[in-house]
Amino acid sequence: MQTFGKPAAHRHVNEALERPYHHGNLRQALIDTASEMLHDDKGWQFTLREVARRAGVSHAAPYKHFPDKASLLSELAQRGFEQLEAETRAAISPRQRSARKAFMAAAQAYVEFGTRNPSLYRLMFSAEAGDAATTHLGARAMSALGVVIELLQRGQASGEFKQRSVQGQAAACWSMVHGIVVLSIEGMLHPRKVGEDPVRAALETLLEGLEVPVP
Repeated sequence: MQTFGKPAAHRHVNEALERPYHHGNLRQALIDTASEMLHDDKGWQFTLREVARRAGVSHAAPYKHFPDKASLLSELAQRGFEQLEAETRAAISPRQRSARKAFMAAAQAYVEFGTRNPSLYRLMFSAEAGDAATTHLGARAMSALGVVIELLQRGQASGEFKQRSVQGQAAACWSMVHGIVVLSIEGMLHPRKVGEDPVRAALETLLEGLEVPVP
């Protein structure tokens, strides 16, 4: 006897609608998948539809948490700032280091983070990562800059660094270290042009500008 079930097209639609619920945390699954694609594809040309397919959920699923691609990219960027803060803070422990040594350790950790995660780093400072004010003035991005501010305040308090506007010093430090990362990512720090250890040399020069001259 012939039995009748749902038409194949209907079954496929229903299966697609049910798939998102197989994830214990759909939002996290989408973020993890997009992070992998950012790393594997060396860019963020992917679409939300492609993220959904890679994550094994329906094409409509991402919109439950991210209204558009820019909001997903913004989340990836902000998580990048969280990771950057964690790695720079980890580099300056233990507390007993001098401000100079702590600054050098944090700066090197910053450069290593950027060169190890080139696509993520580019995204963090891209206009495509959502509204600039939301991304860069939010708590997560500001906490990464906060590591630099704290080190400068510590150096000024100990008498190691010059008494200047901390924000001005932070802007100079951030600009230089960011430039080092971008040049490193692009493979532009050729030894014939900038010496054998340009990163350390540049950071030493930056520190000389911050430090109080020793009589």
